[in-house]
Amino acid sequence: MFDPKPLLAHLPERPGVYRMLDADRTVLYVGKAKNLKKRVASYFRSSGLSPRIQNMVRRIQDIDITVSRTEAEALLLENNLIKTLSPRFNILFRDDKSYPFLKLSGHAYPRISYYRGALDRQHQYFGPFPNAWAVKESIHILQKVFQLRSCTDSVFAHRTRACLLHQIHRCSAPCVQAISKDSYQRDVENAGRFLKGDHHQVLSELAGQMDQAAHDMNYEQAAVFRDRISALSRVLQQHGMETDAALDCDLLAVAGDGRRIVVNLAMVRGGRHLGDRPYFSSDAALETDIEVEEDLPPSSDEALEVLPVLDEALLAFASQHYAVHDLPDTLVVNRPQVIGPLTEWLRAQAQRDIRLLHAPQGQRLEWLRLAEDNARLALVRRAQEVGSQQSRTRVLVESLGLVAETDDLSSFRVECFDISHTSGEATQASCVVYHHHDLQPKEYRRFNIEGVTPGDDY
Repeated sequence: MFDPKPLLAHLPERPGVYRMLDADRTVLYVGKAKNLKKRVASYFRSSGLSPRIQNMVRRIQDIDITVSRTEAEALLLENNLIKTLSPRFNILFRDDKSYPFLKLSGHAYPRISYYRGALDRQHQYFGPFPNAWAVKESIHILQKVFQLRSCTDSVFAHRTRACLLHQIHRCSAPCVQAISKDSYQRDVENAGRFLKGDHHQVLSELAGQMDQAAHDMNYEQAAVFRDRISALSRVLQQHGMETDAALDCDLLAVAGDGRRIVVNLAMVRGGRHLGDRPYFSSDAALETDIEVEEDLPPSSDEALEVLPVLDEALLAFASQHYAVHDLPDTLVVNRPQVIGPLTEWLRAQAQRDIRLLHAPQGQRLEWLRLAEDNARLALVRRAQEVGSQQSRTRVLVESLGLVAETDDLSSFRVECFDISHTSGEATQASCVVYHHHDLQPKEYRRFNIEGVTPGDDY
């Protein structure tokens, strides 16, 4: 058994990062501390530890430490080590996709489009958006109100007559000079202001243009501005947009169901709620009674501090996510305990002041409650998906005549190879079944399965 007393006697009371190692020098856990001596000692107390931490402590054979100047530096180093080492007992979140943006090209007649990838200063980008649906909905709104083109530059250059989008009033047809360059550029500028939240200013300018056209007895053009004002007003009413750009923020709501943890990220840009995106922890070690840690007393300078697991998860997500994504000016969280350790790190990361709120008022409070509801719903959906996958696996195991000594078939695999077909139909696959360690018999067996395609999971 590992004896922590000699190590604890020489630990400094300074900020830093500690790494828990097993007998093979494999990193079990990486953590940061405001006070290394108190934090590391808290793992070896006689009671109050969660099952996850107890399981980790039983494997510890050595501890490495790295001292830092501030707690913010320790959090940054911890995040880098977690990404590099992927320790088993750390809370890790998957983020395998970049966020989508709405793009206005640098063309003489800018094109509005969906975009995902590296940003180029030659073009204008708005976002990020939490999902593709939010971008496409915004494009639909801008086409309806400002009639910006969405065709590619190649199609635009070779058009000889207006397309169907012009006929249904979704494009002003700059490809056939149905609108002047100055007028189209004005629509592009209005669309940009709309996306930034200047809704009242856009409405005011459209009203002024309508009055001027009516004064010049250009009643057809006045009717166009009237229709745009009407469409924009309906959009603002339907989506409940706020005109205060200071409301722009990210909202983080963490929840757990006893087996898994989810952080739901909701985005508000231009005063408009763009939707949300759930992130599930990828750490199998968390599949234990999460609520045990919720009963722990809050940490303090005098008490031995170990964050409850939901606080730890929210802190881990924020540090991992915003290390690679841009920070908004305001961040709203549903766990007040993370405000202190997170504030300094976020400000250092963004190189500007970041507001962290845990008790918002007004519209932000409604958005936070919505994010919490969506986090709980995401847990329910994930539980249903996992249950459905397990039931299908159970049917396959029984169909193949295998006998399982346990109900857990999560590691059971069927790998298909040598896929053959006839003109894309009558698919046949020769498969090797890799048995779960509790399945009998344990020798390899081969089967032919119809209708299998490469990459399918069963």
